[in-house]
Amino acid sequence: MFAKTLVAMALTVAAVSAAEAKDWEIYGKINVSAQQSDEGEGSFGELKSNASRFGIKGDYALEHNLTLVYQLEWEVDPSDEANEKNIKSRNQFIGLQGAFGTVLAGRHDTALKLAQGKIDQFNDYEADIKTLWKGENRVSDTVMYQSPSVLGFKFTAQQIMADEPEADSAQSYAIGYGDEELKESAWYAAVALDNGVNGYDATRLALHTRLAGFKLGAMLQQQENVETGDEKDGYLASLAYPLGKFELKTQYQVQEDDNGVSAGADYKLGKNTKLYGWYSSFDFDSAIDSDYLAIGLEHKF
Repeated sequence: MFAKTLVAMALTVAAVSAAEAKDWEIYGKINVSAQQSDEGEGSFGELKSNASRFGIKGDYALEHNLTLVYQLEWEVDPSDEANEKNIKSRNQFIGLQGAFGTVLAGRHDTALKLAQGKIDQFNDYEADIKTLWKGENRVSDTVMYQSPSVLGFKFTAQQIMADEPEADSAQSYAIGYGDEELKESAWYAAVALDNGVNGYDATRLALHTRLAGFKLGAMLQQQENVETGDEKDGYLASLAYPLGKFELKTQYQVQEDDNGVSAGADYKLGKNTKLYGWYSSFDFDSAIDSDYLAIGLEHKF
């Protein structure tokens, strides 16, 4: 299975080259940490890959001022199994881009998931917001529309097809304002809605800003299990502060009676490389409390 995947990837690269793509690149990142974990049954050490990945993406100029866009991305685990379980699909799509915006078809993060921007300071680690909240979904069988920026506002709509006779389709929507990287604007704000995505309705509000050198983030979420009607509310606050080659960060997240707090620091070793360390602690109402301590290295290419 793994060999077939590599062959398919090689054929994809060859096809892109043969088509003389306007722009294409192989990209990715390797993120591995040594982690001490305590999940209630004793402490243990482990080596973890934190969503290490690689992919191919690019665009191709067409007639009528249209551009073909595409991406094929896979997650890999350099710290664990060396078989077909080592690789799995991430965002993979093809689409058209023009003055009207962008239309994509394939597998993609939902509009609600994307609405968080860069607020989650511990994304891909144990304190990723998906630990407490629903809505961090990457879905298949999806068609997504992303509008161009109009006075700083962007709209995203996503239809997730049922794929089975007895299943229901689902939708995800978001409206965002500003630059989620906080490079072109000092503010980023978004409101997003999931309708029946993976069995949940969810509403999310997000706000991110720069103030006196600090990056301050906040999110509110309400979610409801479609089948049981069980509703839960939560909020998140995050803070990051650059200090020379360091970036100090902390985050607090709540979901009803469950909560998690994290603190850490990144140290820039180069343009695309960083050394980092963090600590996360979770207090669960109906589950075993957990604590994690990690130090790791990330390189993007």
